[in-house]
Amino acid sequence: MSQQQRTRGRPRAFDRDRAVLDAARLFWRRGYSGTSTRDLTAALGLSTSSLYAAFGSKAGLFEEAVRTYAERYREIYRQAVAEKDLRTVIDRLLIDSVHEFTGPSDVHPGCLLSSAAMTDSTSTLDTSAYYAELHGWNERALLARIERAVQDGELAAGTDAAALTGLVQSVVHGLSVRANLGATHEDLMATARLAHELLCRHLTASTP
Repeated sequence: MSQQQRTRGRPRAFDRDRAVLDAARLFWRRGYSGTSTRDLTAALGLSTSSLYAAFGSKAGLFEEAVRTYAERYREIYRQAVAEKDLRTVIDRLLIDSVHEFTGPSDVHPGCLLSSAAMTDSTSTLDTSAYYAELHGWNERALLARIERAVQDGELAAGTDAAALTGLVQSVVHGLSVRANLGATHEDLMATARLAHELLCRHLTASTP
């Protein structure tokens, strides 16, 4: 048997991270209920027995996809709130979120956490807890960063940090929903840039 024949006959190596990302993208496009086990095995290049051996069930794979995506999106906030000034913090949050929601299909699964996959998942899946925990963590991280900006004099002492946090979060969530409804990368980037400009005007007006 030739080397080429031996190579062709080998099963594809199982890349768990890639499999989870491919599954997340499929769930995002079709929803949880609309994605069959057959769809998953075809997309991941696994047999049904291998899929169950690796993830336990379709529900198990979905839960892992949600957890993985949550950590990907949490990293956007981790990096943004580490920036030295609040204008850059907000710019990174908005722009990086748009990239995450609309990036190349071979890299990004779309915003899985606000897609149909979340709303039509079965009641036995604890995905709502992941969703709530992620957004709670993100909001607390942003609030702490805005409160620090007030303490450091970057914003006026009377700035309502909670309200400003809520406003930024509302813009981010709106971008996510629009992405899932089919808005283009260009449209979302235009919205994000305008939102950043308007927020920066407010920050300038609030600066003592």
